[in-house]
Amino acid sequence: MNLTCNSTLEDMRIVTEEKIAGPLTFHQLALIIAGAGTIVAYLTSFYLMWRHALNYTKPNEQRHIIRILFMIPIYATSAFLCIWYYWHAVYFQVLSDCYEAFAIASFFALMCHYVAPDLHEQKDFFRNMRPVKPWVWPVNWMAKCCGGERGPWRTPHSGLTWFNIVWIGIYHYCFIRVAMTITAVVTQYFERYCESSNSPVFAHIWVIAIECIAVTIAMYCVIQFYVQLREPLGEHKPFLKVLAIKLVIFLSFWQTIAISLGTSTLHIVNPNAVLSYPDLKVGIPSLMLCVEMALFGILHLWAFPYAPYVENAKTSFYPVPDPSMGVPPRENEHGPKMGGFLGLKAFGDALNLWDVIKAFGRGMRWLFVGVKNRRQDSSYQTKPNNVDTSYPMKPYGASRPGLKSTDHLPIASEFRRSTFGLPKAPGDPVPEESAGLITHAQPNPASPPRRDPSPYLNPAQAQFHDDPSPPRTYMPYDDARGDIGASSAQYEYDPNEVYNSQGGRTAGWNEPQLAARPGQRSSTQVRVGNALWGNRSQQGGTR
Repeated sequence: MNLTCNSTLEDMRIVTEEKIAGPLTFHQLALIIAGAGTIVAYLTSFYLMWRHALNYTKPNEQRHIIRILFMIPIYATSAFLCIWYYWHAVYFQVLSDCYEAFAIASFFALMCHYVAPDLHEQKDFFRNMRPVKPWVWPVNWMAKCCGGERGPWRTPHSGLTWFNIVWIGIYHYCFIRVAMTITAVVTQYFERYCESSNSPVFAHIWVIAIECIAVTIAMYCVIQFYVQLREPLGEHKPFLKVLAIKLVIFLSFWQTIAISLGTSTLHIVNPNAVLSYPDLKVGIPSLMLCVEMALFGILHLWAFPYAPYVENAKTSFYPVPDPSMGVPPRENEHGPKMGGFLGLKAFGDALNLWDVIKAFGRGMRWLFVGVKNRRQDSSYQTKPNNVDTSYPMKPYGASRPGLKSTDHLPIASEFRRSTFGLPKAPGDPVPEESAGLITHAQPNPASPPRRDPSPYLNPAQAQFHDDPSPPRTYMPYDDARGDIGASSAQYEYDPNEVYNSQGGRTAGWNEPQLAARPGQRSSTQVRVGNALWGNRSQQGGTR
């Protein structure tokens, strides 16, 4: 096995090369073009960063925007130095690629702060997010082939679990990139990196493979996050932002890989008198990056504008997790300018990466600890907001699969109309006695007695009851949750419970109903008795 790298640092030096344009060789011409592109990238990027720093009214968002904008001059500078110093190109490449991970993490954090101002409110948003869209290709295809809803590639039912998975998929890339950068620098120092070789005995192919997997996962999570929230975050133009980030990463990484394979493995292009090996391996991809960074610097003027952050700018709003909740969006308010003198404080805030380190630690803690207890979160529980409160009311859980409805049975419909006073046809008015339940309802515990005592009853005379149990003193209806028609009334009840109309009360719907005892009057007998002699339960106790 050959353990010697097929290119040394001396081979990376250019000795003789034919002219390509007048008195200029390819290396000299590449330096001129790359220098011009780097200057354009600097002017556009630092101008936009400076405008954000002067109008630093939303630090939680603009901190990440400045970090994203820094990617352009860093990449342009790295590419220009790679052309200038061919034999030290590996150090500049890995350092610029390392910043790529922080740019992706900053973009994800920016999208999260468009959703809510801090992490706790972001978790509440995703906890209540409905619906959770399926994974995009190819994970959705893998889910169909590997167990469906029970397989490892299933879409989480909880929006918070979905958010944590995307969180880890993005922030893990920061750790992988830094680790691979250190590995590349150390192995290059000990001459075990060998960028010009794809042999497995050198570190270059392993570093590239690990980085390829990590960046693919991170970008997939960014795209999944965009697909889920592109409509709620439409006012922030997320597509243009995703395009600006994805193209920079795609071109900087994959075109370098393609040129490396074409020159070192497939030998599509070979060195000649005009283009030496360093020109093919380092010069061409670096020159392309310098030109591309100038174009992306111009694109960022539209993708990350500073106009929404100036004073008296148009007000933006935080999205709501579920439009069916009917909750109005909350205003994303501007604060005072906090950039400091000439925006220097804003630049210092953006260069502080401690929040990225904490975010990575939070992701690892959930991956190894929190994932085991994720089903205890409230997002996995049935929410009472899912109850259909339209009139006429339907039994709880009637819309769930597996439960049979009786709406198509004429006898059942007639029973509901006669029992609950519902209209005979959809357009008919509600009977007066049914509407009175809502119209004249009072909040408890100040509700008056439900019915005035009958003037025909003598209080001194003993009363007789069908129930053999002794009479009980009537207590005013008291329920801390309110009565029917009260604005704060909320009732919880079991969908498997057998309903009946005995007792005449609305509280305690979640309590099990007892079967009628022998000798106890049926519901029909109770209604007939109340119609003839009045509601005698007010004096004799509720049955």
